[in-house]
Amino acid sequence: MKLTTTAIVLALSAGAAFAEDKVTIEFAYPYSHLFDVTYEAMMPAFEKAHPNIEVKFRATYESYEDGTNTVLREAVAGNLPDVTMQGLNRQAPLVDKGIAQSLETFIAAEAEFEKDGYHQAMLSLSTFDDKVYGLPFSISLPVGYYNMDILRAGGIDALPTTWDDVIAACKTMKANGIDNPIFWGWNITGNWFMQALLWSQDKAIVEGGRVTMDSPEALVALEQMHEIFTECEMKNLEWKAALASFSAGEIGMMFWSTSALGAVERSQGDFELVTGPFPGLNGAPLGLPAGGNAAMLTSTSDDPKVREAAWTWLKYITSGDGAAEVAKTTGYMPPNKAANEIILADFYEQNPNKQTAVDQLPLLRDWLAYPGDNGLAITQVIYDGIERIVTGDATDMKELQAELVEEIADLLPNG
Repeated sequence: MKLTTTAIVLALSAGAAFAEDKVTIEFAYPYSHLFDVTYEAMMPAFEKAHPNIEVKFRATYESYEDGTNTVLREAVAGNLPDVTMQGLNRQAPLVDKGIAQSLETFIAAEAEFEKDGYHQAMLSLSTFDDKVYGLPFSISLPVGYYNMDILRAGGIDALPTTWDDVIAACKTMKANGIDNPIFWGWNITGNWFMQALLWSQDKAIVEGGRVTMDSPEALVALEQMHEIFTECEMKNLEWKAALASFSAGEIGMMFWSTSALGAVERSQGDFELVTGPFPGLNGAPLGLPAGGNAAMLTSTSDDPKVREAAWTWLKYITSGDGAAEVAKTTGYMPPNKAANEIILADFYEQNPNKQTAVDQLPLLRDWLAYPGDNGLAITQVIYDGIERIVTGDATDMKELQAELVEEIADLLPNG
C-alpha cells in the first residue's frame, strides 16, 4: 500500500505532536539492592497506562540518611528530583524546610482516592499540620531470620522469644562448633534498632522535643546491646556483608528488617530459612518502630504537565497495584488497604516468612527523627556510640550513656 504525500506529512505531524506531549519526570529512591527489582516490575504496566510519561531514574541513595543529605544539597543547587522516596523518619525536615510540597490539592481532585486504598491510618505517617506531604510506599518491622540447618546443627530446636533466649542459643551453638551464630543489626539506618529496644519498653527516643538517651530505658537498651555483642561474640560486620553472609548460609541467626527478605531469598543458599517475631526484653516487645519510606513531591517545575505527571507517578507507585509489587519483590508490607485486602488476599498465606512482620503490626510505633537541624548529626553520634560497644571500646554503659547525652545536648536546638 502506497502512502500519499499528505498522509506521510500527517503521520509525521502526529508523531511529532506525540513527542512534544511526552513529559519527562525525574525520580530518586534508596537501596537499589532492595528496590531495583520492584520498580522493574512496576514499569511495564505504568508505561502501558501512561505512554506520555517518561520516568527518568536518578542514581539511587545509599541509605535514608544519604537520601536526605542528597535532597538538602539539591535544594541549594536547584536540582531537585520531581519525586523522591524518603525514610518515614526523614520526612519532617523536608517539610520544615519547604522542600517537600503538600499533596492536598492533588488529593482533593481525586474523587476515588480513598477507594484506591488510601486511608487515614496510613496517611497519618506522612501528615504534618493536618496536611499530607507524602504517600507511604512501604512499611517494615524488625524480625528474626533463622538458618534452621545451622540452628539444628548447633543444638537449637526452638526459635528464641527474648534476648536472653538469643544469648543462650548463641552459647549453645558456640559449644557445638558453630563459629558465627549471630548478626544483630545495630548498624541499620536511623538508629532503628536502638529505637526498637526503647519501643520494646514502650519508650520513645524523642519526647517533647528532647532526646531521651538519659532515661533508664536507654540504659537498659545499651546494656542489652552490650550483652548480645559480648556474650554472643558477634563479629563486627558491615551490614551489606552481613546480609550476604547470612544469605550464603554462614550465619545462624540474623536480626534485621523484614525489608531484606526478598533480597535474601533471591540469593539464598541451600538451607531452610524461617523468620520469627523480633524478640523482647522480658516477653514480647511492647512496641516496635515502623521502618520504610514515603513518596514525596519535590518538583520545582512551573509546568503543570510536569507536576501532574509527577503526581500520576507518585500515586501509581503507592496505589494498590504498585504497592502489591512491594510485597511480592521485597519483605516490606504495603501500607495500602487495597493491596493488602484485595490484591494480596492469598499472598501471605502462601508466603509465611513474609507473614511474620504482618503479625507484628499491632506493635507499630513511630520511627522518630531527632529535632532541629542537627538531626542527622545526632543519628551519627548514637551510631558511633553503638559501634564502640561492638568493637569493645566501650564497656561501661553508664559511662557511655553520659557521654552520648552530653554530645547530643550540644546538637539540640534547646541544648
